[in-house]
Amino acid sequence: MTYFLVIPSSLPSVYITSCGYGRRGRSRGRSSRSCDGRASSSDDTQRRRVGTEAEKKAISLLSKLRNELQTDKPFLPLTDNCLDADIWNKYLEYHHTLLNENNKKISWFQSPWLYVECYMYRRIHEALVLSSPISYFDVFKESKERNFFESQEAIKTLCSYLQDLKKRIENLDEKQLKDEFLKLFQIVLWGNKCDLALSPNQSIPQTSSPLAVLEDLKPYILVNNLDYLWSLLISRKKMRQETFSITRVDFIMDNAGFELVTDLVMADFLLASKLATEIHFHGKSIPWFVSDTNKNDIYWLIEQLKAANTKCMSECGINWEYYLKHSWIYQDHMFWTLPHEYCTMSQVATDLYAELEKSNLILFKGDLNYRKLVGDRKWDFTVPFHQALNGFHPAPLCSIRTLKTEVQVGLAPGQGEEITDTDPQWMTTGKYGIFQFDGAL
Repeated sequence: MTYFLVIPSSLPSVYITSCGYGRRGRSRGRSSRSCDGRASSSDDTQRRRVGTEAEKKAISLLSKLRNELQTDKPFLPLTDNCLDADIWNKYLEYHHTLLNENNKKISWFQSPWLYVECYMYRRIHEALVLSSPISYFDVFKESKERNFFESQEAIKTLCSYLQDLKKRIENLDEKQLKDEFLKLFQIVLWGNKCDLALSPNQSIPQTSSPLAVLEDLKPYILVNNLDYLWSLLISRKKMRQETFSITRVDFIMDNAGFELVTDLVMADFLLASKLATEIHFHGKSIPWFVSDTNKNDIYWLIEQLKAANTKCMSECGINWEYYLKHSWIYQDHMFWTLPHEYCTMSQVATDLYAELEKSNLILFKGDLNYRKLVGDRKWDFTVPFHQALNGFHPAPLCSIRTLKTEVQVGLAPGQGEEITDTDPQWMTTGKYGIFQFDGAL
């Protein structure tokens, strides 16, 4: 996989004139105003000058980063004042000790690929943090929003289907409910194709009906453990009728845009069907891997849906806004944007691990989460998923991903080799997908 660090000639000018001072520990100061309440022209000029200087600094830092990457320079410690900087720098020291016994500094071409990728995105964030007042500008925002707008027809189809399903959901028998469960989870899977980190210069919209292609895509699901998920949730639903307990499902989110819509549709269905009573979403605290979802992406998407001219879309937006105030909980944690594998979570982020232990089912979306679940290693295809998790078992969990990187475990004997014979690039195209469950604690 090849990454291109594209340095813009300028950042969006609308941001330069409108941004506030968002650095941690600093309030958004009130600007001087003329007697009639309007900002004076001198204030506008000052804000534009400060914004332009910040823009130049950010671009300079990003250009320096690109040069370091292209010329295999040693990794540098982070210099910003973010809470995770010390953790990153200690991890850098750890890798220096682990990989370079002859005291050579680790560099871009000589380090584990997963670590390099995470380090690059953290350095991009650092370039903005050091460029106040645009410290918290999301450089990937435009790409994520474009993916949403270019997927409008598919989103409308999905929202319409959900609204119709909810009207008749109380009348479905168990078999019919399971059919809908399986169908919507397949939509969630194939929505994961929309990964902008693979093609940062172009959107990957969902242009066809996500419902019409499901049957044709079934042969490309290499591991399908959806029956385990269904058994777990339907059993808890039946038990809850006697014990009045809750059923909590956690989404460890991946991409914004169309994929985010599929996640929210699935969460809505789980509540409407009473297969779950509580939904937790876990997003990124900073812009990450181009299209990864953060809090702003969720609220922006909901506002777009609320304002849509199509009734089914606006209804979804209104409902999801309500749920986020009641039965849906969004949270982020710096661990999701650290380079650590998830098997270290119980030591590195004990609070997050303890929170996930409260879940009844954790859904890990996408490739990056899978790589951190099993380690970015060249596993034999038949190594059991449970073994590759290396002791990470806060609760029953399921990985939902379309394959875009060369790591996969838990296949049947000969399955990987057979696919390789007919499709040598099968692990990196997003053509194949998995629902891989581990229920052992």
